[in-house]
Amino acid sequence: MSVLPARTRFQGVLQILQFNRHKYLAGLAGTMAATLAWPLLPTLDRRALLLGTVPALFWMASSLLVSHYVYDIFPLYDFRHIARLLARRPDRWINLHCGWDETSERLAEIFPRSSGQVVDIFDAQCMTENSIRQAREANRSKIPAIPARFDGLPFNADFFDAAFSIFAAHELRHHAQRVRLLREIARILAPGGELVVMEHSRDWPNFLAFGPGFLHFFSRRDWRRAFSQAGLIVRTELAMTPFVHVYILRRGL
Repeated sequence: MSVLPARTRFQGVLQILQFNRHKYLAGLAGTMAATLAWPLLPTLDRRALLLGTVPALFWMASSLLVSHYVYDIFPLYDFRHIARLLARRPDRWINLHCGWDETSERLAEIFPRSSGQVVDIFDAQCMTENSIRQAREANRSKIPAIPARFDGLPFNADFFDAAFSIFAAHELRHHAQRVRLLREIARILAPGGELVVMEHSRDWPNFLAFGPGFLHFFSRRDWRRAFSQAGLIVRTELAMTPFVHVYILRRGL
């Protein structure tokens, strides 16, 4: 029986609006300006305006609808099925985030007899988006996190049985940075330990859902290349909705 409060009906989509409100407000302002300008424009300019306004409105609506489906309707944060895919239940686990943490308490509930460590790898030098700042200010996790460099985790080698990076690693925008993070995670994983990575992908479903915003994600090919360069082997890959992929990895020999 879960002791954590259930997510509210629109919690996920409301968080998307909260953290990205500047983008949605800019989109609404642009739409209002286009509506006011419409009667004053010649036919050719009206066509150009439609070419810009219609896709923008579509992606504003689709991004919210898909976010509601992924984060509110689909049981994305029920990690019991992921726990069952691990080779063994961990005695020690680590969860890495960038200042917004909705997952550590749920992991602690799934692994009640395990020792968990939460680490905040936020780096103000390379994570500069306003949405991250908004999320960090709103973070209400009851489990304190240790701040750490993504390329220098303060733990001994071979220490953790499982590691989790849930919508966190993509905030490192450069491939080499993600590889350094993944190498650090591989270093602190015990023999037979596993890493769970959950991310959106830069693919057609996410393009249709988020428009140009899908460029904030990375392709499966990019992720697999980073895993390989970090010495991690993909043991299992599964789709959590058409928009989210989960990779379960183990350290190579």
